[in-house]
Amino acid sequence: MNWQPSRQGEITLQQQIETWITEHIERGDWVAGTKLPTQRQLAMQLGVNRSTVQQALEELKAAGILEAKVGSGIYVAHNSWHSLIKQTQPNWQTYIDTSLHKPNYHTIQLINEYEQRDDVIRLGTGELAPSLLPTTEIEASLKELSLEPKALGYSSPQGSNQLREAICEYVKKRGIHANPQNICIVSGALQALQLIAVGLLEQGSIVFQEQTSYLNSVHPFQSVGMQMMPINRDEQLAQTLVQKKRNRQAVFYAVPTLNNPTGGVWKELEKNQLYEACKQSRIPIIEDDVYHELLFEAATSPIKSMDDSGQVLYIGSVSKTLSPGLRIGWLIGPTTVIERLADIKMQTDYGSSAVSQEIVLHWLQTGKYEKHIKSLRKELLRRANFVEGILQESFTEIASWSPSKGGFYIWLKFDEPIVDKELFTKLLQRQILINPGYIYDPQDTQHIRLSYAYATDEELKIGLQIVHECVVEAIVKRHKE
Repeated sequence: MNWQPSRQGEITLQQQIETWITEHIERGDWVAGTKLPTQRQLAMQLGVNRSTVQQALEELKAAGILEAKVGSGIYVAHNSWHSLIKQTQPNWQTYIDTSLHKPNYHTIQLINEYEQRDDVIRLGTGELAPSLLPTTEIEASLKELSLEPKALGYSSPQGSNQLREAICEYVKKRGIHANPQNICIVSGALQALQLIAVGLLEQGSIVFQEQTSYLNSVHPFQSVGMQMMPINRDEQLAQTLVQKKRNRQAVFYAVPTLNNPTGGVWKELEKNQLYEACKQSRIPIIEDDVYHELLFEAATSPIKSMDDSGQVLYIGSVSKTLSPGLRIGWLIGPTTVIERLADIKMQTDYGSSAVSQEIVLHWLQTGKYEKHIKSLRKELLRRANFVEGILQESFTEIASWSPSKGGFYIWLKFDEPIVDKELFTKLLQRQILINPGYIYDPQDTQHIRLSYAYATDEELKIGLQIVHECVVEAIVKRHKE
């Protein structure tokens, strides 16, 4: 044993000794149960102070690699291999805890988990039932497509030029005038929000939103250091925005048509008021318009249609209408903004699926898409009426609601604050999955987002009966306390 630690490097003598002993054990030179030389012997052989050896041995004992036997000496521990493996593996939990993106609420993690199970009745799900997806028609359209070899490669940064041209024609019906260079194809609305968060805003920026908001259930802005700020859209809106914004960057996230989760629809005047208030403070607006095609009555013009200064970033998608699995949406905005976000998108996923883009292009160009939307709205209206019939029959004494104006949801409000984790868990135990209001507003203990778009009629009937039973039990329990 002629090795001695170096006094020239940055690593301390103690750390070098610890590594040297560990390597002997890893190589099998010192097997479990091997007795080490005494501290005095090691100090002499290694040319260091005895205290340095003692500290090294204490660290290895604390790590479970060595063990002391009273009156006998220091030995290689019998579980030393296990301890060494633990030491050589990275501490992944530390990485997770200190990572940039924040974990979602436990309730939402459970929702995401249980949505994959076939034995659960999904009463809050924000997607179409498989029976409402035009599966056969999409399969048939694949045979109608004539794919060029280039279409099977990576997409261009902003997406297929043909698809962007088709989207320009499509959004004209909404009063939006755009050119292909104003559009970036994204993998759904959530990716659009993520790109805006990392590509346009600095840490500490304010994201204004309504009190009850979909953004509270996901973290595209919170995870990169943005401050979420609920705000009332009242007569003092313009002054409030100025006071709250001060010298910081800010954006306003708005879902004017079929708000998620409330299902609310803004009037034309309300859209104008927001646009003018934000214009005064030079606050960009993110208009999330993914549900507008599902309105049961004619839709009013989007905020983007009144935008003459490039202030509004407009998000559309086929995830709520055609297929969430296609992962195709679009973001419309000023050219400089779109080029910036397209560059970031290319750095993260090299563009949305080229095949999916070809399918959406085909559906827009052939009129299949609008034909499908008409029949889908009709079925969603039937389902909404069916659920409202159940609510009228069984829930009038314990809850209130507004008739659905379209989309997927009824924002059901119970008369008492009983919507908590306990109710959510109790329903889950009975294989009923709900979306409680507190995931959209942490202070909300009275609402659930009731979806009629996924469960079958029979499942809706059974599920709502069980919800009724559990809610009544919760109310009775609350009155006894």
